[in-house]
Amino acid sequence: MPKQLATLGGGCFWCTEAIFSELKGIESVQPGYSGGRVPNPSYEQVCTDKTGHAEVVQIVFDDDIITYKDILRVFFSTHDPTQLNRQGEDIGTQYRSIILYHDDKQKREAAEIMQEAKDLWDKPIVTELVMFEQFYPAEDYHKDYFRRNPDKPYCRLVIAPKVEKFRKHFIDMLKSK
Repeated sequence: MPKQLATLGGGCFWCTEAIFSELKGIESVQPGYSGGRVPNPSYEQVCTDKTGHAEVVQIVFDDDIITYKDILRVFFSTHDPTQLNRQGEDIGTQYRSIILYHDDKQKREAAEIMQEAKDLWDKPIVTELVMFEQFYPAEDYHKDYFRRNPDKPYCRLVIAPKVEKFRKHFIDMLKSK
């Protein structure tokens, strides 16, 4: 059973998609919405902070190449899980830190990695750990946003530095270019 799903929210999904797309064993990364109560929300609806959804990525990965725990180690190293309902200047519940587990094994492993991640941060981790229910893909213009728009101000000022730091820290886990 090498093909697995992971659903994670660590702030803006443009950032998380850019990071996870570069890891060996990741077959696809789809930005979208999850964790809320409104079916088939639009980006505009999610941005109102009234749908309950977070911006997330749904990752298809090969468990023979990269483990769920390793994905979570990258997750906790590439966003600030101590900020409630925000990442940097991105503020709102849609930017919350959230792990949506797909089964009991993922729940157990996520709890273990959250415990391990406490050593990385000076403040308490506020990442939500909740059962996955539904994923709604984001609109097409969000897919591969960083790769397609490297010169946009948000990409240059926020995503690019985060991706560079990630590449240096996880160099052994990167796909060959």
